[in-house]
Amino acid sequence: MRPARGPEQVRPREPAERAAERLARGKALEVAARVRTGRVMAADTLVAVGARVLGKPDGPAGAARMLRLLSGRTHRVVTAVAVCGPRGRGLRSGRCVTRVTFARLTAADVAWYVASGEPMDKAGGYGIQGKASLLVERISGSYTNVVGLPMELVRRLIGRP
Repeated sequence: MRPARGPEQVRPREPAERAAERLARGKALEVAARVRTGRVMAADTLVAVGARVLGKPDGPAGAARMLRLLSGRTHRVVTAVAVCGPRGRGLRSGRCVTRVTFARLTAADVAWYVASGEPMDKAGGYGIQGKASLLVERISGSYTNVVGLPMELVRRLIGRP
């Protein structure tokens, strides 16, 4: 595994779908410039509520703000994946969008989840595969996308059954 270097910033007024794909492609090309053989796969996940894009929280207060924003609402989890060979040859990318609806959260729900420490390194401030599963009412689309990597998209991009 070779992590990409560089900032991951969404541009002002950039739609989450476009931003995620731009970031995934940029990561793949940056790593591909440093490898001689094999394939490179990179991904980026963003959470969007309407036009507002959420990355990872900047601390407990930021996580609490995100959870209050998501409370009782449906949002989009957008993951883009990019695959290429060395030096960016054959670059292919795509994106997956899943709609997630949160239950209405009480102040105690938010405080409990933030105190768990789970939200700190996750886009949108939650991880559905952990304690946050208790906060979700329903999902529409790919569960693996919300967990972190949309396997249906990966399978299509790498050409495997």
